[in-house]
Amino acid sequence: MNSFKRNVPLLAVSQALMMSSMSLIITTVALTGSMIAPDKSLSTLPLSVLFIAVMLTSIPAAMLMKKIGRKQAFLTATLFGITGGSLATFAIINNLFWVFVLGTMMVGIFNGFGNYFRFVAADSVEKDKKSKAISYVLLGGVVAAVVGPNLANYTHESIASAMFAGSYASIIIIYLLIAITLSFLKLPDTVAAIKDEGIEPRPLKVIATQPKFIIGIICGMLGYGIMSFVMTATPLAMHHQHSFGDTSFVIQWHTLGMFAPSFFTGHLIKRFGVYNILLTGALFGFACVFVNLNGTTVNHYWAALVFLGIGWNFLFIGATTLITETYHAVERSKTQALNDFLIFSTVAISSLSAGALQHNFGWRFVNIGVLPLLVVVLFSIVWGKLKYNHK
Repeated sequence: MNSFKRNVPLLAVSQALMMSSMSLIITTVALTGSMIAPDKSLSTLPLSVLFIAVMLTSIPAAMLMKKIGRKQAFLTATLFGITGGSLATFAIINNLFWVFVLGTMMVGIFNGFGNYFRFVAADSVEKDKKSKAISYVLLGGVVAAVVGPNLANYTHESIASAMFAGSYASIIIIYLLIAITLSFLKLPDTVAAIKDEGIEPRPLKVIATQPKFIIGIICGMLGYGIMSFVMTATPLAMHHQHSFGDTSFVIQWHTLGMFAPSFFTGHLIKRFGVYNILLTGALFGFACVFVNLNGTTVNHYWAALVFLGIGWNFLFIGATTLITETYHAVERSKTQALNDFLIFSTVAISSLSAGALQHNFGWRFVNIGVLPLLVVVLFSIVWGKLKYNHK
């Protein structure tokens, strides 16, 4: 299909750039916040505000895309990313914590739009190619695993008087590149396509109470929340024991773990079934906690964060695949908006609580705290396997 060959690569490049910015921010934001925050316990607040902005943007973004088209909405959103990078750079140079928070909020607004890249890819291909399209778009994150942490490492001292200011200045260029890439998208007339379908839209409550939707939401919401919680706390846990270069290395491999499996996750879902891949993702989550509870060397952090990334990949792609099977074209805006609103509400809470829990109770408590959530994910997957009696 022409759409698959043209749009999916462009969306993958845009995803790669967006995630490069995010992996740079994740690598640096807690340390930057700790340097300029009036209270050290607020060090992860900028990242939490970023995710809160994603959450609050998800529904308005879907409404705007429905009104003016997805391509135009994406291009408009890049202005927020550029503004966010500019504000964050200015804030670090001038030691203005709350302006830095405002900058990360602007980045979050862009991400609220950018998180629909995977849905745009899935909605533009045939049903049997949806999981592959989602995987290929998320595959752009492999580039982010290399670019983001290394860009942070090479630029964090580029402005001598303000550590990390150079890192945030570099993301301005990233959002300019995203705008250029998205300008080449050719998307179908979604309004005409919806009218042609001729299906009466169901109430959101009816869509959201489907067992497949509930399982998808649980796996996507808790899978992403667990990943964000542990990942956000990791740089803080490593800070007093290991160098920033070690932290950058761990985050880089974590990002690779998140996205490198996308080379084959779509094929695995087609081969073994979505529920088996979701189950494997949950087991990788348990493996992450096991490793973290058994040591704090660089190798322990490295292995655990790779397992965490792989688990997130299987859970997120599997969950997104399930969600795309629960709605018709006429219902997709509100369904996708609800999905992302719930996911990023959880991510915001996770990232906000991670800093405080790590600061007050320590690394062991952070890891033990995610075990009940992993159990909920595991039971939801087993319920799905039994209910639908398939892979």
